[in-house]
Amino acid sequence: MSANVSSASPRFRSKTLTAALAFLFGSLGAHRFYLYGFRDVFGWAHLVGTIIGIPGVLLLAATQRAATIGWWLAVPGAVSLFAAFLAAIVYGLRPDQKWDAQFNAQTGKHSRSGWTVIFVVIFSLFFGAFLLMSGLALSFQTYFESQVEAAKSLSQ
Repeated sequence: MSANVSSASPRFRSKTLTAALAFLFGSLGAHRFYLYGFRDVFGWAHLVGTIIGIPGVLLLAATQRAATIGWWLAVPGAVSLFAAFLAAIVYGLRPDQKWDAQFNAQTGKHSRSGWTVIFVVIFSLFFGAFLLMSGLALSFQTYFESQVEAAKSLSQ
């Protein structure tokens, strides 16, 4: 018997499932863990960023966006969330042949994406753009309100 022979066969990885995991649970790193396993550093980075970001968002909500530490804590969570939506778009739009060459070369199976992955891409683009624009609007509003308050206190 050869020591190199493994009894485990290579696992087929679905492009549709990967894009859906990135859309639904991407900020927790689910798509990275599905593709690369639990040793993936970027999957853990997603999870840590979300864990850091949740208290930041809660702190910002509780202080009406006045807590500076809340802004610093919310940024890693936002980066994780937006990276997950972007990953869903990138994975969903990758051609099946390239997907199979990278993730399913040893399985002998071929991907056949349908409309489901297209809808996942559309929803990822819609929700990602909505959240990005909302976040930018709230950030700029908070900044300009603080500038107005600073100008009022300076003029007194």
